[in-house]
Amino acid sequence: MADLYPLLLRPEFKERIWGTRDLSPIYAEAPGTAPIGEVWLTGDECRVTNGPLAGATLGELCKRFGRDLVGETARDPDRFPLLIKFLFPREKLSVQVHPDDDMAKQIGEPCGKTECWYVLKAEPGAQVGLGLKPGTTREQFAQAIREVRAEQLLNWIDIHEGEMIYVDAGTVHAIGPGSILVETQQNSDTTYRLYDYGRPRELHVEQGLRVMKEKTHAGKIARREDTLILTSCFIVDRQTWPNNNLANYWERADGGGPWPSARVFVAVNGSGVFRAEGYAPVLFNRGEAVIVPSTLEDFELRPQWELEFLRMSLPPAGEFLSSAHKEGRLTGSVTHRGTGTHQSTGDVA
Repeated sequence: MADLYPLLLRPEFKERIWGTRDLSPIYAEAPGTAPIGEVWLTGDECRVTNGPLAGATLGELCKRFGRDLVGETARDPDRFPLLIKFLFPREKLSVQVHPDDDMAKQIGEPCGKTECWYVLKAEPGAQVGLGLKPGTTREQFAQAIREVRAEQLLNWIDIHEGEMIYVDAGTVHAIGPGSILVETQQNSDTTYRLYDYGRPRELHVEQGLRVMKEKTHAGKIARREDTLILTSCFIVDRQTWPNNNLANYWERADGGGPWPSARVFVAVNGSGVFRAEGYAPVLFNRGEAVIVPSTLEDFELRPQWELEFLRMSLPPAGEFLSSAHKEGRLTGSVTHRGTGTHQSTGDVA
Protein backbone atom coordinates (compact mmCIF):
# COMPACT_ATOMS: atom_id res chain seq x y z
CA MET A 1 0.00 0.00 0.00
CA ALA A 2 1.35 3.41 -0.99
CA ASP A 3 2.05 5.89 1.80
CA LEU A 4 -0.25 8.86 2.25
CA TYR A 5 1.16 12.34 1.61
CA PRO A 6 -0.27 15.84 0.90
CA LEU A 7 -2.84 15.25 -1.86
CA LEU A 8 -3.38 17.93 -4.51
CA LEU A 9 -6.86 17.58 -6.01
CA ARG A 10 -8.13 18.62 -9.43
CA PRO A 11 -11.20 20.88 -9.05
CA GLU A 12 -14.53 19.79 -10.53
CA PHE A 13 -16.43 22.50 -12.40
CA LYS A 14 -20.22 22.21 -12.08
CA GLU A 15 -22.66 23.78 -14.55
CA ARG A 16 -25.47 25.76 -12.96
CA ILE A 17 -28.09 28.00 -14.59
CA TRP A 18 -27.40 30.69 -11.98
CA GLY A 19 -23.63 30.62 -12.62
CA THR A 20 -21.26 32.57 -14.84
CA ARG A 21 -18.56 32.18 -17.47
CA ASP A 22 -16.34 34.67 -15.62
CA LEU A 23 -14.63 32.82 -12.75
CA SER A 24 -12.04 35.51 -12.08
CA PRO A 25 -10.23 36.28 -9.88
CA ILE A 26 -9.95 32.60 -8.89
CA TYR A 27 -9.68 30.82 -12.26
CA ALA A 28 -8.37 32.13 -15.58
CA GLU A 29 -11.12 30.45 -17.61
CA ALA A 30 -14.16 28.20 -17.36
CA PRO A 31 -14.30 24.87 -19.20
CA GLY A 32 -17.00 24.23 -21.78
CA THR A 33 -19.60 26.80 -22.81
CA ALA A 34 -22.26 26.65 -20.07
CA PRO A 35 -22.32 28.89 -16.97
CA ILE A 36 -20.36 27.51 -14.01
CA GLY A 37 -21.90 27.98 -10.59
CA GLU A 38 -19.90 25.68 -8.33
CA VAL A 39 -16.34 24.40 -8.25
CA TRP A 40 -15.99 21.35 -6.01
CA LEU A 41 -12.60 20.96 -4.36
CA THR A 42 -13.13 17.84 -2.21
CA GLY A 43 -15.87 15.96 -4.03
CA ASP A 44 -15.82 12.18 -4.17
CA GLU A 45 -14.89 12.34 -7.88
CA CYS A 46 -12.07 14.89 -7.50
CA ARG A 47 -8.83 13.23 -8.62
CA VAL A 48 -5.37 13.43 -7.13
CA THR A 49 -2.86 15.09 -9.46
CA ASN A 50 0.45 14.44 -7.65
CA GLY A 51 2.59 11.52 -6.51
CA PRO A 52 2.04 7.75 -6.65
CA LEU A 53 -1.73 8.09 -6.06
CA ALA A 54 -2.24 10.42 -9.05
CA GLY A 55 -5.43 9.59 -10.94
CA ALA A 56 -7.26 8.10 -7.97
CA THR A 57 -10.46 9.79 -6.82
CA LEU A 58 -10.94 11.05 -3.30
CA GLY A 59 -13.81 8.61 -2.85
CA GLU A 60 -11.59 5.69 -3.82
CA LEU A 61 -8.83 6.76 -1.45
CA CYS A 62 -11.23 7.09 1.49
CA LYS A 63 -12.38 3.51 0.99
CA ARG A 64 -8.78 2.34 0.58
CA PHE A 65 -7.15 4.16 3.50
CA GLY A 66 -10.08 4.80 5.86
CA ARG A 67 -9.18 6.59 9.07
CA ASP A 68 -5.53 6.90 8.08
CA LEU A 69 -6.84 9.52 5.64
CA VAL A 70 -9.96 11.01 7.26
CA GLY A 71 -9.02 10.72 10.94
CA GLU A 72 -10.73 9.39 14.06
CA THR A 73 -13.26 12.23 14.37
CA ALA A 74 -14.89 11.52 11.00
CA ARG A 75 -18.35 9.99 11.28
CA ASP A 76 -17.67 7.40 8.55
CA PRO A 77 -14.20 5.87 8.13
CA ASP A 78 -14.54 5.41 4.36
CA ARG A 79 -16.06 8.77 3.37
CA PHE A 80 -14.49 12.23 3.35
CA PRO A 81 -16.42 14.30 5.89
CA LEU A 82 -16.22 17.79 4.36
CA LEU A 83 -17.23 19.09 0.95
CA ILE A 84 -15.51 22.37 0.03
CA LYS A 85 -16.72 24.53 -2.88
CA PHE A 86 -16.31 27.87 -4.57
CA LEU A 87 -19.67 29.45 -5.47
CA PHE A 88 -20.00 31.96 -8.34
CA PRO A 89 -23.62 33.23 -8.34
CA ARG A 90 -24.62 35.65 -11.09
CA GLU A 91 -28.35 35.12 -10.55
CA LYS A 92 -30.33 34.23 -7.44
CA LEU A 93 -30.06 30.65 -6.27
CA SER A 94 -33.32 28.92 -5.46
CA VAL A 95 -34.80 29.22 -1.99
CA GLN A 96 -33.79 25.92 -0.43
CA VAL A 97 -33.25 23.97 2.75
CA HIS A 98 -31.18 20.98 3.89
CA PRO A 99 -32.04 18.30 6.47
CA ASP A 100 -30.19 17.96 9.76
CA ASP A 101 -28.54 14.70 10.84
CA ASP A 102 -31.69 13.27 12.42
CA MET A 103 -33.89 14.00 9.40
CA ALA A 104 -31.19 12.69 7.05
CA LYS A 105 -31.18 9.33 8.84
CA GLN A 106 -34.94 9.06 8.32
CA ILE A 107 -34.49 9.28 4.54
CA GLY A 108 -31.46 6.98 4.41
CA GLU A 109 -28.77 9.65 3.93
CA PRO A 110 -25.43 9.40 5.80
CA CYS A 111 -25.61 12.89 7.30
CA GLY A 112 -27.35 16.23 7.19
CA LYS A 113 -25.99 19.41 5.67
CA THR A 114 -24.85 22.22 7.93
CA GLU A 115 -22.69 24.69 6.03
CA CYS A 116 -20.95 28.04 6.18
CA TRP A 117 -19.97 30.65 3.60
CA TYR A 118 -16.79 32.72 3.66
CA VAL A 119 -17.34 35.86 1.58
CA LEU A 120 -14.25 36.07 -0.59
CA LYS A 121 -15.58 38.84 -2.84
CA ALA A 122 -18.78 40.88 -2.77
CA GLU A 123 -20.06 43.58 -5.08
CA PRO A 124 -21.94 46.51 -3.52
CA GLY A 125 -25.46 45.39 -2.68
CA ALA A 126 -24.71 41.65 -2.69
CA GLN A 127 -27.08 39.79 -0.38
CA VAL A 128 -28.04 36.39 0.97
CA GLY A 129 -31.42 35.28 2.26
CA LEU A 130 -30.91 33.73 5.67
CA GLY A 131 -33.91 32.29 7.45
CA LEU A 132 -37.44 33.65 7.67
CA LYS A 133 -38.45 37.13 8.76
CA PRO A 134 -39.30 37.38 12.47
CA GLY A 135 -42.68 35.89 13.28
CA THR A 136 -43.10 34.02 10.00
CA THR A 137 -44.63 30.58 10.50
CA ARG A 138 -44.25 27.42 8.43
CA GLU A 139 -47.86 27.77 7.26
CA GLN A 140 -47.38 31.40 6.16
CA PHE A 141 -44.25 30.45 4.25
CA ALA A 142 -46.04 27.56 2.53
CA GLN A 143 -48.80 29.96 1.46
CA ALA A 144 -46.19 32.38 0.09
CA ILE A 145 -44.67 29.56 -1.99
CA ARG A 146 -48.08 28.83 -3.54
CA GLU A 147 -48.53 32.54 -4.30
CA VAL A 148 -45.03 32.82 -5.86
CA ARG A 149 -43.79 35.43 -3.36
CA ALA A 150 -41.71 33.34 -0.97
CA GLU A 151 -38.58 35.47 -1.35
CA GLN A 152 -40.47 38.33 0.34
CA LEU A 153 -40.53 36.37 3.61
CA LEU A 154 -36.79 35.68 3.66
CA ASN A 155 -34.47 37.67 5.88
CA TRP A 156 -32.20 39.28 3.22
CA ILE A 157 -28.93 40.69 4.57
CA ASP A 158 -26.04 42.54 2.95
CA ILE A 159 -22.73 40.69 2.80
CA HIS A 160 -19.19 42.04 2.60
CA GLU A 161 -15.74 40.71 1.84
CA GLY A 162 -14.17 38.83 4.74
CA GLU A 163 -17.40 37.90 6.53
CA MET A 164 -18.28 34.39 7.65
CA ILE A 165 -21.89 33.25 7.57
CA TYR A 166 -23.21 30.18 9.39
CA VAL A 167 -26.12 28.23 7.87
CA ASP A 168 -27.17 25.35 10.10
CA ALA A 169 -29.29 22.56 8.68
CA GLY A 170 -32.98 23.41 8.62
CA THR A 171 -32.38 27.08 7.73
CA VAL A 172 -34.34 28.26 4.70
CA HIS A 173 -31.84 30.21 2.62
CA ALA A 174 -30.90 31.66 -0.75
CA ILE A 175 -27.92 33.42 -2.29
CA GLY A 176 -28.23 36.52 -4.42
CA PRO A 177 -25.90 37.55 -7.26
CA GLY A 178 -22.64 39.47 -7.04
CA SER A 179 -20.36 37.51 -4.72
CA ILE A 180 -17.77 34.74 -4.62
CA LEU A 181 -18.24 32.42 -1.66
CA VAL A 182 -16.17 29.59 -0.23
CA GLU A 183 -18.56 27.01 1.15
CA THR A 184 -17.59 24.46 3.80
CA GLN A 185 -20.25 21.87 4.50
CA GLN A 186 -20.98 18.41 5.77
CA ASN A 187 -20.47 16.05 2.85
CA SER A 188 -24.08 15.86 1.72
CA ASP A 189 -25.72 17.05 -1.48
CA THR A 190 -29.29 16.66 -0.19
CA THR A 191 -31.07 19.88 -1.15
CA TYR A 192 -34.80 20.58 -1.17
CA ARG A 193 -35.73 23.38 -3.54
CA LEU A 194 -38.70 25.19 -2.03
CA TYR A 195 -39.07 28.09 -4.45
CA ASP A 196 -37.40 29.17 -7.68
CA TYR A 197 -38.85 32.59 -8.62
CA GLY A 198 -41.09 30.99 -11.24
CA ARG A 199 -38.23 29.25 -13.08
CA PRO A 200 -39.35 25.89 -14.56
CA ARG A 201 -37.31 23.61 -12.31
CA GLU A 202 -38.43 20.81 -10.03
CA LEU A 203 -39.47 21.80 -6.52
CA HIS A 204 -39.43 19.67 -3.36
CA VAL A 205 -41.94 21.63 -1.29
CA GLU A 206 -43.37 18.80 0.81
CA GLN A 207 -39.94 17.45 1.77
CA GLY A 208 -38.52 20.92 2.35
CA LEU A 209 -41.34 22.10 4.61
CA ARG A 210 -40.91 18.95 6.67
CA VAL A 211 -37.20 19.54 7.39
CA MET A 212 -37.22 23.36 7.67
CA LYS A 213 -37.06 25.13 11.04
CA GLU A 214 -38.77 28.43 11.80
CA LYS A 215 -35.84 29.55 13.96
CA THR A 216 -32.21 28.49 13.71
CA HIS A 217 -28.75 29.67 14.79
CA ALA A 218 -27.83 30.98 11.33
CA GLY A 219 -26.10 34.35 11.11
CA LYS A 220 -22.88 36.28 10.67
CA ILE A 221 -20.02 35.11 12.88
CA ALA A 222 -17.72 37.54 14.69
CA ARG A 223 -14.13 36.52 13.99
CA ARG A 224 -11.76 35.45 16.77
CA GLU A 225 -8.16 35.94 15.63
CA ASP A 226 -7.46 33.45 12.83
CA THR A 227 -10.52 31.28 13.47
CA LEU A 228 -13.42 32.23 11.21
CA ILE A 229 -15.86 29.69 12.65
CA LEU A 230 -15.90 26.78 15.11
CA THR A 231 -18.85 24.37 15.08
CA SER A 232 -19.42 20.75 16.02
CA CYS A 233 -19.29 19.99 12.26
CA PHE A 234 -16.16 21.88 11.16
CA ILE A 235 -13.51 24.48 11.92
CA VAL A 236 -12.44 27.08 9.35
CA ASP A 237 -9.32 29.20 9.86
CA ARG A 238 -7.79 31.88 7.65
CA GLN A 239 -4.08 32.62 7.33
CA THR A 240 -2.09 35.15 5.31
CA TRP A 241 1.63 34.50 4.84
CA PRO A 242 4.24 35.65 5.36
CA ASN A 243 2.98 37.24 8.58
CA ASN A 244 4.74 39.53 11.01
CA ASN A 245 6.38 36.76 13.01
CA LEU A 246 7.06 33.75 10.80
CA ALA A 247 8.08 33.27 7.19
CA ASN A 248 6.51 29.81 6.84
CA TYR A 249 3.47 27.97 8.17
CA TRP A 250 4.03 24.61 9.85
CA GLU A 251 2.14 21.99 11.85
CA ARG A 252 3.59 19.51 14.32
CA ALA A 253 1.63 16.78 16.11
CA ASP A 254 1.75 17.14 19.90
CA GLY A 255 3.24 14.02 21.45
CA GLY A 256 3.33 12.12 18.19
CA GLY A 257 0.58 10.03 16.66
CA PRO A 258 -1.98 10.92 14.00
CA TRP A 259 -4.07 14.09 13.93
CA PRO A 260 -7.74 13.62 14.87
CA SER A 261 -8.83 14.84 11.44
CA ALA A 262 -7.61 15.31 7.91
CA ARG A 263 -6.97 18.96 7.09
CA VAL A 264 -7.97 20.75 3.89
CA PHE A 265 -6.00 23.76 2.67
CA VAL A 266 -7.56 26.02 0.03
CA ALA A 267 -5.50 28.75 -1.63
CA VAL A 268 -7.60 31.86 -2.21
CA ASN A 269 -4.68 34.06 -3.23
CA GLY A 270 -1.07 33.43 -4.23
CA SER A 271 0.63 30.05 -4.07
CA GLY A 272 2.68 27.89 -1.72
CA VAL A 273 4.69 24.68 -1.44
CA PHE A 274 4.00 21.85 1.01
CA ARG A 275 7.13 20.12 2.28
CA ALA A 276 7.10 16.96 4.41
CA GLU A 277 10.12 14.81 5.16
CA GLY A 278 10.36 11.85 2.79
CA TYR A 279 7.83 13.20 0.25
CA ALA A 280 8.09 15.27 -2.90
CA PRO A 281 7.19 18.97 -2.55
CA VAL A 282 3.63 19.88 -3.53
CA LEU A 283 2.92 23.23 -5.20
CA PHE A 284 -0.61 24.56 -4.92
CA ASN A 285 -2.03 27.71 -6.44
CA ARG A 286 -5.07 29.92 -6.07
CA GLY A 287 -8.26 27.90 -6.55
CA GLU A 288 -6.70 24.58 -5.58
CA ALA A 289 -7.04 22.37 -2.51
CA VAL A 290 -4.57 20.09 -0.74
CA ILE A 291 -5.70 17.44 1.73
CA VAL A 292 -3.21 16.61 4.49
CA PRO A 293 -4.07 13.10 5.77
CA SER A 294 -4.46 12.58 9.50
CA THR A 295 -1.41 10.29 9.62
CA LEU A 296 0.90 13.01 8.29
CA GLU A 297 2.07 14.47 11.57
CA ASP A 298 4.53 17.17 10.49
CA PHE A 299 4.80 19.43 7.46
CA GLU A 300 5.73 22.93 6.42
CA LEU A 301 3.98 25.26 3.98
CA ARG A 302 6.17 27.85 2.33
CA PRO A 303 4.56 30.78 0.49
CA GLN A 304 5.73 31.69 -2.98
CA TRP A 305 6.02 35.45 -2.39
CA GLU A 306 2.59 35.56 -0.74
CA LEU A 307 -0.17 33.16 0.16
CA GLU A 308 -3.66 33.47 1.63
CA PHE A 309 -5.38 30.24 2.48
CA LEU A 310 -8.28 28.73 4.38
CA ARG A 311 -7.80 25.63 6.53
CA MET A 312 -10.78 23.35 7.14
CA SER A 313 -10.97 20.35 9.46
CA LEU A 314 -13.22 18.54 11.89
CA PRO A 315 -13.00 19.72 15.51
CA PRO A 316 -11.41 17.42 18.09
CA ALA A 317 -13.99 15.48 20.06
CA GLY A 318 -14.50 15.38 23.82
CA GLU A 319 -13.14 18.09 26.07
CA PHE A 320 -12.32 20.51 23.24
CA LEU A 321 -15.95 20.86 22.17
CA SER A 322 -17.16 20.85 25.76
CA SER A 323 -14.83 23.73 26.65
CA ALA A 324 -15.75 25.68 23.51
CA HIS A 325 -19.42 25.26 24.39
CA LYS A 326 -18.92 26.51 27.95
CA GLU A 327 -16.89 29.51 26.73
CA GLY A 328 -19.49 30.50 24.13
CA ARG A 329 -17.12 29.90 21.21
CA LEU A 330 -19.10 27.04 19.67
CA THR A 331 -21.36 28.34 16.93
CA GLY A 332 -24.77 26.68 16.94
CA SER A 333 -24.91 25.88 20.65
CA VAL A 334 -27.78 27.21 22.72
CA THR A 335 -25.48 29.12 25.06
CA HIS A 336 -23.83 30.78 22.09
CA ARG A 337 -26.65 33.29 21.69
CA GLY A 338 -26.03 36.75 23.06
CA THR A 339 -22.39 36.17 23.95
CA GLY A 340 -21.05 38.61 21.39
CA THR A 341 -19.39 35.92 19.28
CA HIS A 342 -22.46 35.48 17.10
CA GLN A 343 -24.17 38.32 15.32
CA SER A 344 -27.82 37.45 14.89
CA THR A 345 -29.65 38.39 11.70
CA GLY A 346 -33.04 39.55 12.91
CA ASP A 347 -34.78 36.67 14.68
CA VAL A 348 -32.59 34.02 13.05
CA ALA A 349 -30.31 33.69 16.04
